[in-house]
Amino acid sequence: MMRNDPIKHVFIWPAVLVVLAISIFPLIYSFTTSFLSYRLIPPIPPRVVWFGNYATLLQEPRFWNAIFTTTLIAFIAVGLQYAIGFGVALALKARVPGERLFRVALLLPMLLAPVAVALVARMIFNPTMGPLNQFLSMFGMANLPFLTNGHWALACIIAVEIWQWTPFVILMMLAGLQTLPEDVYEAAELENASAWQQFWGITFPMMLPISAAVVFIRLIESYKIMDTVFVMTGGGPGVDTETLTLFAYQEGFKKFNLGYTSALSFLFLIAITIIGVTYLALLRPHLEKRR
Repeated sequence: MMRNDPIKHVFIWPAVLVVLAISIFPLIYSFTTSFLSYRLIPPIPPRVVWFGNYATLLQEPRFWNAIFTTTLIAFIAVGLQYAIGFGVALALKARVPGERLFRVALLLPMLLAPVAVALVARMIFNPTMGPLNQFLSMFGMANLPFLTNGHWALACIIAVEIWQWTPFVILMMLAGLQTLPEDVYEAAELENASAWQQFWGITFPMMLPISAAVVFIRLIESYKIMDTVFVMTGGGPGVDTETLTLFAYQEGFKKFNLGYTSALSFLFLIAITIIGVTYLALLRPHLEKRR
């Protein structure tokens, strides 16, 4: 039983206040800045424009292109990460030959810095001197425009995201699979249920809560992608691979348009919130059936 000791507040509240000061103050400052026309270079005195920055952004085709690109990368990458990760986790649980080696090797990509991974990927996918195109040329194929064509560049970014973050899905799904009761599977085997029937009737429904959590985490993280895109393509060719975070970086740290960037950040926050709430609302009926 916890004691009602006032001394605990001496240790708790300073930490709480520091966290609030670090997180709440920048949020409030950014929110107020989003209503200003405020540029550092060239220096322009702050001027209140109210919702002018938001209106300009919503009429900006580049903003909607960034939303579409970010959503495309996030949904395709996370969908494939989940499918591949779940499949590999099932194989590791079934103790395939060499599964101990695979457990270690498959986690290595997740431990690498995204910038380092993107630098290696940029070298591999180099349209003229990359080893991948040199390998394909051995079979008489022409050089493919991996990073100079919008569709190919998006595919390369998605491939890198899948390679680096599928291990996270494997780790989480494997942990969930190892907690499933064995007696349910033994009962299913007595009923002569096939492996496919056991998966759809037992494994997948019982793994739905952890699946929902894993996909939600990866979806939110994928929407914040910047370093991989910045290093591999810089948002190009043109703005074909520009994401929302990269768009905000270009406006805030290259053009120093602070008011516009603050408005962009809050629209990004609103978009993420809508996606998260919609995702959870769609899953809630299925998750409540498991209770």
